[in-house]
Amino acid sequence: MGYLIKISQFAGKTFAVWVIIFALLGFAFPSSFVWISPYITILLGLIMFGMGLTLTANDFRELFRKPLHVLIGVFLQYTIMPLTAFGLAYGLRLPSEIAVGVILVGCCPGGTASNVMTFLAKGNTALSIAITTVSTLLAPFLTPFLILFFAKEWLPVSPGSLFTSILQAVLLPIFAGLIVRFFFKKQVEKTVQVLPLISVLGIVAIIAAVVGGNRENIIQSGLLIFAVVILHNGLGLLLGFVSAKCFRMDMASQKAIAIEVGMQNSGLGAALATAHFSPLSAVPSAIFSVWHNLSGSWLATYWSKKTKVTHSSALNMDRKL
Repeated sequence: MGYLIKISQFAGKTFAVWVIIFALLGFAFPSSFVWISPYITILLGLIMFGMGLTLTANDFRELFRKPLHVLIGVFLQYTIMPLTAFGLAYGLRLPSEIAVGVILVGCCPGGTASNVMTFLAKGNTALSIAITTVSTLLAPFLTPFLILFFAKEWLPVSPGSLFTSILQAVLLPIFAGLIVRFFFKKQVEKTVQVLPLISVLGIVAIIAAVVGGNRENIIQSGLLIFAVVILHNGLGLLLGFVSAKCFRMDMASQKAIAIEVGMQNSGLGAALATAHFSPLSAVPSAIFSVWHNLSGSWLATYWSKKTKVTHSSALNMDRKL
């Protein structure tokens, strides 16, 4: 078990690298991964089940300690990203399937990778976890409504079917994980350190399957989608940071909000696009998953180094005084 835990920890720390590797493998050897496509929803459910196993009362502590900050973060998550996605789709006159894919990923809750990036950035990790948890629990209700509101002019949207899919792939697995943890707490705590490995395997499998199944579409429209994804993610990070600053949050919380808003549950986006729209609509989610892990890692590294420099300068000043 100890060896498996070490592998899991390594996989979690190098997550962004594996995302890129498997995206490239999916592109280079599509036939090796397209068979995974019918199981994308099951894989996402497994990841969400793992999230439920890891949730404790401490994860909701920030909701009771600073409920306004959590609610602001959730509000920004479900306004900035959908509005930005709609603006990009409309302003750039994106083809229907790509437009819906961009809007879809914008309407998803925050991804769990944001918690890791916030920690690495020396941000308010407790706030990040609370926002991810609350936004994920609200996803079955808010995501279908937002997709209907913003994407209906491009393709027909069935909010009822989307609600059912998110309920099955997100909410029910999370609750199942919570129940298993409640009844088998000791056993879960012994194995919970292996969960990052399962999550990494699930996400990279989803990405490889989507990329492999859309190889030709990516060749034709990949540069356009990649440019839109970079803009979407970058604007999310920037507007999240500026908004948190406007609400007079401390720097650690500003980092958490920025990363939380800018990083999406792209696995959910890919699953919904594959099940309810078209394979091409899943491509923005797959590319977003690759890119936001890179941008999140770079931003976390920058903020971490800046925090160290600031702390070192403050210590030197104290010594002089």
